[in-house]
Amino acid sequence: MVRRAFFKWLGLSSFSLAVPAHASDSKGRIRREGYLTAPGQPLPESLYELERLARKNMGEDAMLYLNGGADDLLTIKANMEAYRKIQIRARRLVDVREISTQLQLFDKVLDSPILLSPVANQRYFHAEGEMATAKAAKKANHTLIASSLSNFSITEIAKESNADIWFQLYPSPIRDVAKKLIDKAEQAGCRVLVLTVDSPVTGKREKFSLIDFGALRKANYEGILPKGVGILDTGMTWDIIDFLKKNTKMKIVLKGIVTHEDAYLAYEKGVDGIIVSNHGGRQLESNRATIDCLPEIVDTVRGKIPVLIDGGIRRGTDVFKALALGASAVCIGRPYCWGLGAFGQKGVEAALSILKSELIRDMRLAGTPALDKITPAHVT
Repeated sequence: MVRRAFFKWLGLSSFSLAVPAHASDSKGRIRREGYLTAPGQPLPESLYELERLARKNMGEDAMLYLNGGADDLLTIKANMEAYRKIQIRARRLVDVREISTQLQLFDKVLDSPILLSPVANQRYFHAEGEMATAKAAKKANHTLIASSLSNFSITEIAKESNADIWFQLYPSPIRDVAKKLIDKAEQAGCRVLVLTVDSPVTGKREKFSLIDFGALRKANYEGILPKGVGILDTGMTWDIIDFLKKNTKMKIVLKGIVTHEDAYLAYEKGVDGIIVSNHGGRQLESNRATIDCLPEIVDTVRGKIPVLIDGGIRRGTDVFKALALGASAVCIGRPYCWGLGAFGQKGVEAALSILKSELIRDMRLAGTPALDKITPAHVT
């Protein structure tokens, strides 16, 4: 039933870039996978409105997969609710006519501290999938972390979008597979390799366990993953850092660190950065929010390497709070996919615009004209 609904949503089309993302009706309105918007109609003002439109457009099955997680979804809820417990201490009489959201990360100046997290199987949300996401990231001048489980290959995504792309890696138990994926990413121009370390197995996802993604390409693994071999490695240890260092010139970032013990080991192993992440609550039902994990990790690395964070960010104030608690930048996943599902590339652009404009407004209201002015003293 789920697969039938999925193919009906895709219009029974093939999986090619020629799949039309929208068509006009007799009144000149634009039909975007079933949702009608009049020309010139303003896009939603909040990420929650994008979520509502995505649900209407994508259908319940796709939304269940996107918003779902492990067990009783307690960790997903914790990720969001923890931000609500943090208060902002706003300063007054500060000149905030000019606001800068620029930062330097891995020897490159970025226009925004908001990056796009790796999300697999984006063609389940929109026919153009990761291609639309990457083009939106390029147009909005944001950095995209492309999943190794993208439905388009990293080569295709980089060539078509010319975006600033990092590559997320599931190495598989066969290191030759990892080496070939790394080579693809380097050849595509990726400058950062993000190794996911929180997934030796997948979490128990009762709400969407029946969804079959067999019809969607695993483009990066085509021709290199032996039959019967999975992408997850239950035997992966800290030794993989040495393997990565020998096989890539890209910066190495570990995604999934949630304790000061592992942050210390990561630094000792010489990684270039950390993403504090619990996989959006989709793996272990820890009931521990990433923003609650952040301080101990920041205290451990003491600014020697960048610390990013994802999970539960829905407002500009959430971005502000994460930066105040020591994050170098933040990553979002579900919010930009809501935009993708609602309006394709334009929806992703809208999600990024909404969050960045909220952050700028909040920086003005809090008396912080630049990111480096946001300090722990601004939250309690």
